Amino acid sequence: MIRMGRPRGFDEAEAVRSAATLFARRGYDGISVDDLVSHLGVHRNSLYKTFGSKRGLYLRALRWHLEHQVAPLLDAIRQAPDAATALHRSLDAQAAGADIGLLLMAVADRAPSDPDVAAEVERALADFDQAITQALTGGSPPPSPQAPAGDRPPPAEALAPALTATVLGLHLRGRVGAPAAEAVAALAGRLDRH
Repeated sequence: MIRMGRPRGFDEAEAVRSAATLFARRGYDGISVDDLVSHLGVHRNSLYKTFGSKRGLYLRALRWHLEHQVAPLLDAIRQAPDAATALHRSLDAQAAGADIGLLLMAVADRAPSDPDVAAEVERALADFDQAITQALTGGSPPPSPQAPAGDRPPPAEALAPALTATVLGLHLRGRVGAPAAEAVAALAGRLDRH
C-alpha cells in the first residue's frame, strides 16, 4: 500500500502575499509564529515545512513585495520623461494604492542585522537609483564636460540617491497620512528649472 502525504491545505502564494502585508504593518519582530499561523490560516508544521522558518517566510514575502509591489512603481518612474514627472508618478502611485511599506520596514527593521535582507534592500535601492537616473537623463547623454562647472547640473548618478531618499520619504510620510503634494510640487518645480 502506497501512502500519500496529506495535500497541502493552503495556497502558498496567498500565504506569501498575506505575510508581506502583515510584515509591512508590524515588522519582523512584531510578528510571532503564532500570529503567522493565525493570520495566514496555516498549521505551524506546514509553515515550517514550506518556508523553513519565520525568517524564510519573511524573505519570500520581501522578494514577492519587491517583484510585485515595488517593481511597478519603478517602471512608472523609469518611463517618466523627467525627474519632476517621476516624482509626481511616485506620489500618484502611492495615492492609487502602491505600497512600498515592506521595503520601508525592511530598511529600518531587518537590513541592519540580516545580511540577506540587506542584500535585497541594496538591490531595491540600486533599482530606484537606476530608475531615477533614467528619468533625470530622459535618455539623453550627460552634459558636455567642456561646459563650465557652474553651468553643468550635478550628474544624474549623483542626484539619484537623494531623489531615491525623497521618494522613499514621501511614501513613509504617506503611511502616516502626512500630505506630500506640496513638497512634491515644490521639488518638481525646482527640478524643472534645472
